[in-house]
Amino acid sequence: MAYTKKEEFTAQEIRIAELGKALSHPARVAIIKLLAKRQACICGDIVDELPLSQSTVSQHLKELKNAGLIKGEIDGPRVCYCIDPKVWAEACKYFGNFFDNEITTKTC
Repeated sequence: MAYTKKEEFTAQEIRIAELGKALSHPARVAIIKLLAKRQACICGDIVDELPLSQSTVSQHLKELKNAGLIKGEIDGPRVCYCIDPKVWAEACKYFGNFFDNEITTKTC
């Protein structure tokens, strides 16, 4: 197993990277936008909106859920997904602070 030196970085740097990785695919960005607009969705509803198969959408939902950005509630044979507001607020804070860093160099 490869040694990644992950423990050499701060918890905040690791978390920003995890959230960034979860949002690193256009399908996941589209899923987040859809969930934000609708408040909650069943997986089948998401599949109807995206040009992807059900299994592919499920894989993207799994990545977003693993990062904590979304949560899913089992409703019989279906899962209803929504954005986790606590984790979303965390992501907004971390990315906001990250992108608020002023760049002072004028040349490379």
